[in-house]
Amino acid sequence: MTVAVSVRDLLPRDLPACAWSGSATHLRHVERELARAVAGEVDYLAVCTPVDLPVAIGGIDYRVSAGAGTLWQLAVLPALQSRGLGTLLVRAAEQRIRSRGLRRAELAVEVDNPRARALYERLSYAAYGRKPDAWDEECPDGSIRRHETMCVLMRRSL
Repeated sequence: MTVAVSVRDLLPRDLPACAWSGSATHLRHVERELARAVAGEVDYLAVCTPVDLPVAIGGIDYRVSAGAGTLWQLAVLPALQSRGLGTLLVRAAEQRIRSRGLRRAELAVEVDNPRARALYERLSYAAYGRKPDAWDEECPDGSIRRHETMCVLMRRSL
């Protein structure tokens, strides 16, 4: 069965339906990023079902790298992965980047996420470096721990 989906801006009212994308701490962070979207510093997109439920979300930050849009926090509802939603989300993000007159998209993917990296490589992203990254994440018991990782930096000319 094929279901039509659409891409639109993620809205604060969508956040309760995005619990699949991360913890309450993560969703509070996304909510802060939506305030930056109002200021034009970022775009935050949602791929939605016909009943307007987000099943894939992700942001584009225009302040990270001069002349580029940086994709980040890309997530697809786990039960719907490998059905083209990630590709749709990335292509919609690239269109947003182009609409701002920018000609390069960049992203960082954790070295231990080969599935995501394979998607980006299929979409013509090429690795150009590595860098450590870290963020706070919420544990199942509600405590906060620092997640430290190494990321592969990738980019694509648009």
